[in-house]
Amino acid sequence: MSRSSSHTSLRRSLLRGLGAPLSLLALMSGLLAYWLAMEYTQRVTDRSMVDLANAVSRQIELSGQDAPRTVPPLAHATFSDPAQALTYRISHGNQLIAGDPKLPIKGTVARRVHNAQVFEAPYDGNRMRIAQVRVAAQGEPILIEVAQPVGHGYRVAAEFLIAIMMPLMILLLAGWVIVWRVVNQELDPLTDLAASLNKQTHTSLEPIDEAHVPLEIRPLTHAVNALLGRLKTALEAQRKFIADAAHQLRTPLTAIKLHAEHACTARDPQHAQTALHELRTSADRAVRLSNQLLSLARADPGEQAAQFVNVDLAVLAFETGAEWVPRALAVDVDLGFNQDAALTDAPLLVRGNPVLLREVMANLIDNALKYVPPSRHADGRVTVSVRRADLPARTDRSDDPLHDAAPIQASDTSAFPVRRVARTLTVAEIAVEDNGPGVSASQQRDLFKRFFRGDAQSGNDGAEGSGLGLAIVRDIIVLHGGSVHYENAQGGGARFVVRIPSPPRAPNKVI
Repeated sequence: MSRSSSHTSLRRSLLRGLGAPLSLLALMSGLLAYWLAMEYTQRVTDRSMVDLANAVSRQIELSGQDAPRTVPPLAHATFSDPAQALTYRISHGNQLIAGDPKLPIKGTVARRVHNAQVFEAPYDGNRMRIAQVRVAAQGEPILIEVAQPVGHGYRVAAEFLIAIMMPLMILLLAGWVIVWRVVNQELDPLTDLAASLNKQTHTSLEPIDEAHVPLEIRPLTHAVNALLGRLKTALEAQRKFIADAAHQLRTPLTAIKLHAEHACTARDPQHAQTALHELRTSADRAVRLSNQLLSLARADPGEQAAQFVNVDLAVLAFETGAEWVPRALAVDVDLGFNQDAALTDAPLLVRGNPVLLREVMANLIDNALKYVPPSRHADGRVTVSVRRADLPARTDRSDDPLHDAAPIQASDTSAFPVRRVARTLTVAEIAVEDNGPGVSASQQRDLFKRFFRGDAQSGNDGAEGSGLGLAIVRDIIVLHGGSVHYENAQGGGARFVVRIPSPPRAPNKVI
């Protein structure tokens, strides 16, 4: 049966779990001590009464015929101690020699102690314990009985029990104190842990110090530290994203405001028309920048990984390229699609998010169309190629090249972070190639950094961008476990190659 966590206290549970058995153990020890005391007292009392009866029987044997005269004073002296509360009877047949004639000669719960018979019987409103010894004599034997109230044994047993239980109760009290102190001391690390967590803020998420944390609690602190690390990374990424977005949006919004003011204050219709045209251009740039920032935010592993499905990358590339044909025609660029002949019969399947993969190809095509026209006025060309490739796998896990600042060459298979085994790794490869100016060696290092613009670095303002397109491509491809790198195209121009692992077998669902 489950218990509500709001009513569960670890301290109370530990004290209950330790204190209750300790108290029960003390109670059981007391009951056992009382039973042992009763048993011991009864045996000692029985033996004492039997010894007294045997002492009188020996005196009778020594007295012989003078026993009726010499035994009574001796018996009176022997059994007259008030503390013992003894009653006796000495009789020879029907003749009473000494003692109380009403003392019973038979009873219940009888047992044998040496040469005596011990039993219990009622006498004068009390329950008596009687030891009976028979001495051979002329005619009938002489019967010697020594009796003591049963309650006397209980009182002796109670005294015995008190003598035993007093140190036991002291030990029990000391045990409770020890349990209380130990439980509180062992729970102190949890209190310190809670205090350490209470000190954390959204601006300072430091890991918990595990130097004084018990081994049993360390799995919890490991998990908490891992959670704090992930939360810190997410918050830092969020803060960086907000700062970058605010910085990048400030320029187009300022331009929109400036052009709007010019349009409002212009007296010449031509100047107003020019200002409105600039206003529209700035608004388009702000919209595109906003869309790219949203795309960058969507490339979050925790949010998108659960939305992965099986995608035919060749079909997706063809459909995306077809959507950009009108844009390419508008800038006099020949946008072509090249598919490996081997993909005619078998789909090029990958596991991923179709929306984000479409964004990857759209950004690469847009980037190519943006830079081809300024350098090729008549024969601009952009080609999207799709094929299945087999790459040699690696045993070592190389660092992600997308986060490496060094440029990556096409022949460098370390651009794909995989493990080497005795086989090759099959990947889906998409290449977007253009015959534009290409990228200088000095700029290739920073191509995939956020807000890096090659046109701004080279002084070419013919193509305006926000510097987010390739960064979005990188983040999305990393999310899919793939790689993207730049290489110089044959005959000049840029070539961006995207590789995504293919699943080991054909899945059921294809997008």
